[in-house]
This record gives sequence, structure tokens and C-alpha cells, in this order.
Amino acid sequence: MSRLLGGTLERVCKAVLLLCLLHFLVAVILYFDVYAQHLAFFSRFSARGPARALHPAAGSSTNCSRPNATAPSSGLPEAPSARPGPTAPVLPPCPDSPPGLVGRLLIEFTSPMPLERVQRENPGVLLGGRYTPPDCTPAQTVAVIIPFRHREHHLRYWLHYLHPILRRQRLRYGVYVINQHGEDTFNRAKLLNVGFLEALKEDAAYSCFIFSDVDLVPMDDRNLYRCGDQPRHFAIAMDKFGFRLPYAGYFGGVSGLNKSQFLRINGFPNEYWGWGGEDDDIFNRISLAGMKISRPDIRIGRYRMIKHDRDKHNEPNPQRFTKIQNTKLTMKRDGIGSVRYQVLDVSRQPLFTNITVDIGRPPSWPPRG
Repeated sequence: MSRLLGGTLERVCKAVLLLCLLHFLVAVILYFDVYAQHLAFFSRFSARGPARALHPAAGSSTNCSRPNATAPSSGLPEAPSARPGPTAPVLPPCPDSPPGLVGRLLIEFTSPMPLERVQRENPGVLLGGRYTPPDCTPAQTVAVIIPFRHREHHLRYWLHYLHPILRRQRLRYGVYVINQHGEDTFNRAKLLNVGFLEALKEDAAYSCFIFSDVDLVPMDDRNLYRCGDQPRHFAIAMDKFGFRLPYAGYFGGVSGLNKSQFLRINGFPNEYWGWGGEDDDIFNRISLAGMKISRPDIRIGRYRMIKHDRDKHNEPNPQRFTKIQNTKLTMKRDGIGSVRYQVLDVSRQPLFTNITVDIGRPPSWPPRG
């Protein structure tokens, strides 16, 4: 009996010993696990310490002129660093070929076109006729400049068609209507010079300038209103010319130059009062500056013109042919560097910025005949 009791007691002791050993092993494992976590925790603080020493606070009195200088401890707890606020998302570049273009457009000028309707159709256009695509970053900032006087009816149609086209082309742009004050002879090219200068005063970021007559509407939105390596002529096939280029040197209607190209030719001439001649002078300036004109494919360079009666103050300039022949002599003295004008009013409308200017009076011409 005593032998049986002794064997049982021995087995119980062995079991207790095994349990104690198992408990000891578990405790050791847990100890090292907690130790490793504490070590990692404190190592993060020790890693941050040198970084703060390299970039002391602006108000610190540490003498950093000595290479080995160290910042003395203030004994005060450090304030937690401020968390950066939310940043605006970085938008991708706008595509070279915008995906939402329609192609050929039906253009008509018979439907009534109140300005309120045009405004409702373009809710994304900001005051002054400014627009920026919400989903991408354009490579250029475009100023569209329109020489203007007494053409409110045409302007409504232009805004109706062009704002949707320019938005589909993913352009960051602004529209500037340069209104000639008074009833003296009209001067298209001088107004365009004024538009160039006034647009840059409002936003120095403008890098591309589109010069457009108010009565011309493109018939295809693939005719992109952008600037390139060479001056661009957009309106190469108007309906009034049978959708053909009237002659090889024609540069009228709608054209585009970037800022450096415009300054390279000294802008546009200021001395062409009345109808005609200034676009041929601009063509000559581009050629004399060693540049070539780029044009879109004739299939997408078509334009429709809004019919109108001839302005009695925009009669042909009788001296235009003589002036065109002398572009080489007048180019340096007559242009953006010599333009003189006075701004009378700047009005930012919902769809465009209207700038009314006094550009002076034309010289007296000798009577013809």
C-alpha cells in the first residue's frame, strides 16, 4: 500500500514540475515579446531626436555657427507638431485630344439668342468670362480677344457657340471684348493690341492669345484654340469665300499667337484705320520675323459668318495697299511698343469682360479722285 502511494505521489510531483516548467517558458516568451515592443517604441523617439537637432526651431537661441554646437534643453515639454491641413488634389494634365469633342457642328443664326439663355447654358463660366477645367490642368492659359463696336447681336451668338466649344476643348481661358469708344473710323488691329496689354494686366499667366472677329463661328470643335510653335491661322475656310482660302497670304478672321511670337513681331500695326489691310501687314510681319503660319486641316477649319450691314465708319482704308508694301520699314516703329489709348471703363459681365477704350482719331486722308 505504501509502495503504491509513493508511486502516485512521484507522478504527481513530476506533473507539477512539468507544469511549472511550461509556465516558466510561457513567461519568458511573453517577457521577450513585450521587451521587443518597448524597444521598437523607444527607438522611434531616438530616431526623431537627431532630425530635430538638424532643424532647430526658428525662435531657438542655439549658436549654430560652431559645427558641433548642440541645443541646450529648455526643460519644458515640447508642443506637439501641427498636422498639415488637407491639400488640393493634384489634377492630371489635360489631354492633347480632348475626349468630349463633337466634331462638325450645326451653326445657325435664326433662333432668338437672349444673353440670359447663354448664361444658363454655361454655369461653369465665372464672372468676366473666365473658365478653368475642373478635372485636368491645361498647358496654356488663353486670352480670347474680340475687337468690337455696335455688334451686340453678333456677340450673343458668338458667346452661345464659343463658350461650350472652348469648355469641351479643356481650355483655361478668359474672353475680352475690346469696345472702341465713339463713332470715329474703326481700327481693328489697334484694338487687338489693347486687348493683349489689358488681358496681361488682369492675369500675367496668359500665354496664348486668340484674336477673333465677333461675327465668325467655327463649324467644328476639333479646331483647337491653342497656340503652337508657329503663329496659327484658324479661319481658313469661311462660307463667304466658298470655304476656301481667298489667297495664300490671308491671315484674317481668327488667329492665334503666343506671347513671345506676338512680341517678336512688335504686335499688330496701329495705323490701319478702316476696313482691310491690317491682316496682310500681320502676315508680312510674321514672314519678316522668320516664322511660318500653321493652319488646321481645311475639313475642320470651316467658319460661318453672321451677316451684317457694312459699318459706315469701317470703310476701306485708301492707303492700305501702300502701307502693306512698307511693312519692313514700319514694323519696328509701329506696333505694341507705340500703341496709345485710354481705358474708359472695365466691366466684368457674366460671360465676358468688356473694356471700353478711347484709341484716338485717324489722320486726315487726302480726298480720292
